[in-house]
Amino acid sequence: MIQTTHLYNSDVFDYWQLLKPRVMSLVIFTGLCGMLAAPGQIHPILGFTAILSLAIGAGAAGCLNMWWEKDSDALMKRTADRPLPAGRVDPDTALAFGIIMACGSVLTMMVAVNLVAASLLAFTIFYYIIIYTNLLKPRTPQNIVIGGAAGALPPVIGWASVTGTAPIEAWSLFLIIFLWTPAHFWALSLHCSEDYKKAGIPMLPCVKGVDATKRQIFIYTLLTVISSYLPCYLDIAQDLYLVVASILGIGFIGLAIAVCYFNKSPLSLFSYSIFYLFFLFLGLVIGS
Repeated sequence: MIQTTHLYNSDVFDYWQLLKPRVMSLVIFTGLCGMLAAPGQIHPILGFTAILSLAIGAGAAGCLNMWWEKDSDALMKRTADRPLPAGRVDPDTALAFGIIMACGSVLTMMVAVNLVAASLLAFTIFYYIIIYTNLLKPRTPQNIVIGGAAGALPPVIGWASVTGTAPIEAWSLFLIIFLWTPAHFWALSLHCSEDYKKAGIPMLPCVKGVDATKRQIFIYTLLTVISSYLPCYLDIAQDLYLVVASILGIGFIGLAIAVCYFNKSPLSLFSYSIFYLFFLFLGLVIGS
């Protein structure tokens, strides 16, 4: 149950935390990379508006996710001090805050940028809240695999902001993040498996065990590295990106082997996966 010791004693920082700023920063970065990798130009003001809309939409999704999971968050050590389970923010206010931001971000994207980007943003928010948070996460250990589509869409949205289209090149960036997400998140879930058990969330380590999870992490690491070469095949990245992708991929696979077969801390893989994705997409932008 939600704690009520300091009920609704909220401040600006609490509302900022509702937006899941670390997740939002990754969404902004990958969306911007998709925008910069796309052919053509976008007016700087419209480009800023597109990224701002994407950021607000991501924040809205995070807020609504926290609202939906406030009771289960209260059961887990990692999330118990979030603003809603800790009782610092009124749940009704958080719900209204998330809905207003979601609608505002989509409408702004539609009016200022284009309908394709706005539709993709609306679908991303819907997918994250309804498909992932509501339907998948409490029901299947494959929740993060299928649900990872929401987190993989920002570069497609960024691309569509420039071109008004979502071609296969944009979806190659989607595929990299989609395949990266399971290895990234399951590494964290190995570390937090007891928390998930307490909350009754069927994460893979809780349902299939540690060894099965490690096998899946290794498989998805390999698939991620293989998919990272697609931008070269589709001619949206050049030699510099190829070198960066290869070096980062060797590190990713090597660390996955250390975690999955030599019992290195899964948090090391979790941290490296963030480093990997950041510099992979940075290499894409610089080397395109």
